[in-house]
Amino acid sequence: MNYIACHGVGGSEMMSLAQGEVPTPRATQVLIKVAVAGVNGPDIAQRKGHYPAPSDASPILGLEVAGYIVAMGADVRQWQLGDRVCALVPGGGYSEYVSVNARHCLPVPTGVSLVDAAVLPETFFTVWGNVFMRAGLKAGETLLILGASGGIGSAAIRLAKAFDVKVLALVSTEEKRQYCQELGADEVFCASSATLSQQVLRLTQERGVDVVLDQLGGDWLPAAFDCMAYDGRLASIACQTGRQVTVDIFQLMRRRLSWVASTLRPQSEAAKADIAQQLLAHVWPKFADRQLTLPIDQIFDLKDAPLAHQLFESRQFCGKLALRVTHDQEDECGHAVLIENLN
Repeated sequence: MNYIACHGVGGSEMMSLAQGEVPTPRATQVLIKVAVAGVNGPDIAQRKGHYPAPSDASPILGLEVAGYIVAMGADVRQWQLGDRVCALVPGGGYSEYVSVNARHCLPVPTGVSLVDAAVLPETFFTVWGNVFMRAGLKAGETLLILGASGGIGSAAIRLAKAFDVKVLALVSTEEKRQYCQELGADEVFCASSATLSQQVLRLTQERGVDVVLDQLGGDWLPAAFDCMAYDGRLASIACQTGRQVTVDIFQLMRRRLSWVASTLRPQSEAAKADIAQQLLAHVWPKFADRQLTLPIDQIFDLKDAPLAHQLFESRQFCGKLALRVTHDQEDECGHAVLIENLN
């Protein structure tokens, strides 16, 4: 099979197309013939040596895919050969075939292309698991998203609006402000860490927000706490501007603030399966009557993964980036896929 190999730790020039063996699914796994793979921040971090793959995962980059099930382990009962699925994978997404726990797959929603489905898992698992499950966001509340124009921010806007939440979005440019407005954010603004709380309190009539989704860390974290209403919750999922910061613990105590944090990849298979089941029960039905897919800024061929990484690191894009892995035939939404029964 074709896949993207990393020849050491470093820049995007370390990546190139290579040939390898098709993985064999274990008893609880399915083998997916990948049509499209999503590109995400953890892929760049892994390439640079900052986010190594778990010991039992494929060392190949890529954490989300969409395609067809072409083989199944002996214990898999919930899927059939040929099913169209998107999946959260612990590694191996930048390849023609990937094996994954069957419980980490979701059916491609009716009317959604494999291209659009491929960029859902990493972001939807992250946002649902952190913002809705851990931080307890609910209808009628207000969410502040720090760094709102990328894949995670886009998913947070889509999901929050689907559940009747007011969304405030922090961005860095006018282009990104317009993008988030078009996605459905109620208020989109630019600010520094020094002026963040002033802007948020003005937009919320001095009340503050119920939940903050923080991808920035660093000096933005104390500013985020200043934006929060009593009993507010902050979910940290990345630290793009710094890993260490001083926090006034008494401020959290006095205003009954909660701070949760997690990374997705190291979580147990059971924890990821739980998120998948919640998405299937609460989010997937909403695809029938509202727009939940994420805008894709650009789609690259698999061999051009280094170019996708260069664009990702430039931050000169909005939404998601994807890799088209196969081109052999068309699915019902007009995007190239290949189905092949390995049995």
